[in-house]
Amino acid sequence: MGEELIICRCQEVTEKEILDAIADGATTVDGVKRRTRACMGLCQGKTCGRLVQSMVARQTGQNPADVPPQKSRMPARPVKIGTFGGPEDV
Repeated sequence: MGEELIICRCQEVTEKEILDAIADGATTVDGVKRRTRACMGLCQGKTCGRLVQSMVARQTGQNPADVPPQKSRMPARPVKIGTFGGPEDV
C-alpha cells in the first residue's frame, strides 16, 4: 500500500495519516477516529471501519478480534419540530 492510498473515502483520510495516528498512540479505532476523522463521514465507518481496525491490530501487534470496533452514533441532523408533534404543533 502507498502513503497516498485513501482509506476513508468520505473524509479523504490516507493510509499515512492513519499510520501516523497509531504511531502517535492510538490503539483503538476510536483513537484513530479522534485524530484523523476516519469513520466519521457519510457512511459512518461502514466502508473503512474494518480496514482501520485491521491496521490498528497489525501496527500494535494485537489480535484483530481484540481490537474493538468503533462506537457507532446516530448522525445529528436538524429536524423540524412538526416531524415529532405533527402539523398542529408548528
